[in-house]
Amino acid sequence: MNALPQVVSNAPPIPHPVLSNVMKHTPLTRVSLAFLERRINLYLRFGHPLRELRLDRWRRCAVFLPAALFCRVRWESNDYGTTRWQLMVLQTCSPLDALQRIAGIQPGARLLLHAEGEQQVQSVLLQIDTIETLGIDPVAVSSAYWRTLGNRLSARLPLSAYTVERHAAHLAGEALR
Repeated sequence: MNALPQVVSNAPPIPHPVLSNVMKHTPLTRVSLAFLERRINLYLRFGHPLRELRLDRWRRCAVFLPAALFCRVRWESNDYGTTRWQLMVLQTCSPLDALQRIAGIQPGARLLLHAEGEQQVQSVLLQIDTIETLGIDPVAVSSAYWRTLGNRLSARLPLSAYTVERHAAHLAGEALR
């Protein structure tokens, strides 16, 4: 007997009429997540999905609205140790936006930051922890900051810190739009 996927979320449930209206008229982005002990851990470090669907014991799917910001971390290993560390900060798009095709993300997203390897991933995770220590939700951080951080990573330059002043300037700019 096939069981329907169960909704897994810490957020309060969204009323069905609202959710069905969103589903009918809004292009959603689906992000595949997985966990298999000592083999793979594909998870969201931050982001606020509209809902999460549990597909089976090991797999989930997070659903995001357009323009949502999120961070996906991928860790893989085999019998000999860790084989892959990957971190991506992404922004979902509407159908008319330019997007990138990324495995596990349907239909795709705008890639703001890409870190590959344990050292790069750990340094970005430290930046995210610092942002959260300031009391700022990483989703509210300027997308320009994430792009700058990604550029500095690829150029092997020191990473710039996100400050309360920088966040206030971002919020003031958003208020003017």
